[in-house]
Amino acid sequence: MSREKILAAVAKNKPALTPLPEIQNFGNPYADLAEQFKSVLTAIGGEVVVVKDWDEIKTYIETHFAGQRIVTNLTALSATALNSWLNSDPHSLENVGLAVLQGQFGVAENGSVWVTETEMGQRAAPFIAETLALVVKKSEIVPKMHDAYTRIGSASYGFGAFIAGPSKTADIEQSLVLGAHGPKSMLAFLMD
Repeated sequence: MSREKILAAVAKNKPALTPLPEIQNFGNPYADLAEQFKSVLTAIGGEVVVVKDWDEIKTYIETHFAGQRIVTNLTALSATALNSWLNSDPHSLENVGLAVLQGQFGVAENGSVWVTETEMGQRAAPFIAETLALVVKKSEIVPKMHDAYTRIGSASYGFGAFIAGPSKTADIEQSLVLGAHGPKSMLAFLMD
C-alpha cells in the first residue's frame, strides 16, 4: 500500500473531535509550600539552602565552590561568577563546576523548578554543569503540577524544563549512577 493510500485511509477514519475534560483543581494540601518543596527535593537527592538575599548566596558560593569554574547569567552574582559564556560556543561549558540560574517557580509536590531558555542563558547550561543551583523565591512555589501547567500553559517560550534533583539512573547493571545525563548535584536557593 502506498503512503498516500495509508494517509487517505487514516484521514477518512479519523474520529470526531471531543472537548478536553475539565480537570478539577485539587487545591493546596500543604501547610507550608516552601517546607514541602524542601522536603521533597532533599528526599530525591537535592539540597535546599534558605537565604534572605543575594549576599547570602554569594557567601555560600564562595565558601562551598571556591576554585571551581562558576557561571551565571544573574547580574546580582556577576562579581562571583563568570557571565562571558553567554555568547560563546556551548562546548566551552564542558568544565563548569557550578551553574547558577534563576528558576521561574518551584513545585511543592515534586520539588521541581521550571526553567525556560530565557533563564538558562544557553540550553546546555543546566545540564552540563557538575552542580546546578537554581534560585527560587518562596513566594513563587505552587502546590501541584496542575498549578504549574496552568501557569505555563499560555506562556510563550521556545524551550523549558522542569528540573528536580541531580541527574540519576539505575539502568546500568541495576546500580544507581549520579550525573549520568546531567548534573551530579542540584542546589536550590530558596529566597524570601
